[in-house]
Amino acid sequence: MKILLMGNPNVGKSVIFSRLTGVNVMAANYPGTTVGYTKGSLKIGKRSLEIIDVPGTYSLTPSCKAEEVARDMFLKEDPDLVINVIDATNLERNLYLTLQILEKGIPTIIVMNMWDAAKRKGVHINIEKLEKALGTVIIPSVAVTGEGIVKVVDSITNFTNNPEKLRPNFNGMPDDEKWLFIGNLLTHLQRIEHRHPTILEKLEDASVHPIFGFLIAIFVIFLTLEVVVGFGELLIDYILDPIYYNYYGPFITNLVGSIFPQGFVYDILIGTGYEYTESFGLLTTGVYVELAVVLPFILSFYLVLGFLEDFGYLPRLAVLIDSLMHKLGLHGYSIIPVILGFGCNVPAVLSTRILEGKREKFISAAIIALSVPCMAQTAVIIGLLGKYGIQYIAIVYGTLLLLFVSLGYVLNKLLKGESPEIFLEIPPYRIPHFKTLLKKTWIRVKGFLIEAVPYVSLGIVLINILYMVGFMTALTNLLAPIISTMLGLPNDAVGALLLGFLRKDIATAMLAPLHLSPSQLVVACTVLAVSFPCIATFVVLLKELGIKDMLKIISLMIILAITVGTLLNLIFGVLL
Repeated sequence: MKILLMGNPNVGKSVIFSRLTGVNVMAANYPGTTVGYTKGSLKIGKRSLEIIDVPGTYSLTPSCKAEEVARDMFLKEDPDLVINVIDATNLERNLYLTLQILEKGIPTIIVMNMWDAAKRKGVHINIEKLEKALGTVIIPSVAVTGEGIVKVVDSITNFTNNPEKLRPNFNGMPDDEKWLFIGNLLTHLQRIEHRHPTILEKLEDASVHPIFGFLIAIFVIFLTLEVVVGFGELLIDYILDPIYYNYYGPFITNLVGSIFPQGFVYDILIGTGYEYTESFGLLTTGVYVELAVVLPFILSFYLVLGFLEDFGYLPRLAVLIDSLMHKLGLHGYSIIPVILGFGCNVPAVLSTRILEGKREKFISAAIIALSVPCMAQTAVIIGLLGKYGIQYIAIVYGTLLLLFVSLGYVLNKLLKGESPEIFLEIPPYRIPHFKTLLKKTWIRVKGFLIEAVPYVSLGIVLINILYMVGFMTALTNLLAPIISTMLGLPNDAVGALLLGFLRKDIATAMLAPLHLSPSQLVVACTVLAVSFPCIATFVVLLKELGIKDMLKIISLMIILAITVGTLLNLIFGVLL
């Protein structure tokens, strides 16, 4: 038996899906969080029911890739039951899709989510009369707290015993009459109390104000950096460094040394000791970089990002900078994939599905892959350059910002077409649910560890073996003219630059034992940020854009990485 979970974007479908199936999926307070579908199962007695979380859509007439997926699943998957999730605070907009679903005659349960928010807003809905008008069962719900979920499960159970009971008794109508029907329906079944705006509602207005909005944005960005860097350094200085250097490092070095006193295995596992900047062993540098350098910043970044998502700030930021993003061939909503890219480029490229056209997806994916370093790489850059002063970190990110703007501007001029206008639903500000926020952070951190650790381990083993068999020496000699003459880096940097294809964070960390000057570190970090995406992003680019556009982006990366690195080297040569 197949059940589709359908509804408009940002109505809480993914939270209800998690409640019903136990499958952890990401949810946020902005439209487009679910850009693909997710499957799970619900046990009813001895039966296992398949539930599919379909991407949000406003109607069965799609306007983007995510809505195409939703329409195709509804029309082609032949569902036995549809659970239509609607937002109780915005019935007028939600009911259009509901009518389209009901007129197909498929058994349907309507879950009216955000019932608590509707009460706070003074929205009163006569559920019994609405059930009679639509000809099916309606269950008020608060998904984040679990209210109403038991009734949803009970209704699904009743459906398995008597499927015809939930088949809607609703006659279809032409599309142009649906809005008139909805308007008449709400006039008689919905009552809204007049009330004064709350502090959050006043803040909602200020966040998109032409002046106050930008001041708030600057404050939010400043506070985000302070929390991410401050919390990350706190974890490193007072918890992770003492554990590594006082306990783990000596322990693992002695343990491996007692079993493999010297030779190939010792060199691979330990390297030259447990000083992470020198050893480059799998169980020393490999463990330290991912868990004691990168993970603290990943944890704090995703915690802050999750708060901003659930609070509802990101859509307002999208509206605020819409006119600026149009200069780059995009509209304001494309800022959300960019912000996700500062965490990890993989979900960022995937989320470009929320953009309307192929042209917008290409521009957005290109500027993310070339000029938005992930948090793992950012953490290592801060670790390497922070001790020389914040000005060197500023040069790296200032260069990437300049590349971000200029690349978007040039692509906008070169590629045919115009950037579409933004049509974005702005959700109300909501105080994040603490347990949900922690769960979301854990899902993301877990995903990072699962994705990063194998590549880091593989990269360290591979690079050590290539050095041992002499391959890196031959490759270094081949690429030496570019590395030393154009970029001003020692030949040993070849290994680090090539390893960027597997993981950019571990490749950046490989710069540590080379004893580069601050200016050389700036050049190398910038080249690594601009050059090849890590292999996971490479696969997603191929999947989302196709081989032709992916090769275009790879070509841009090679050309711009060498060009930007050479220019920085020349500038440092003149100034220093």
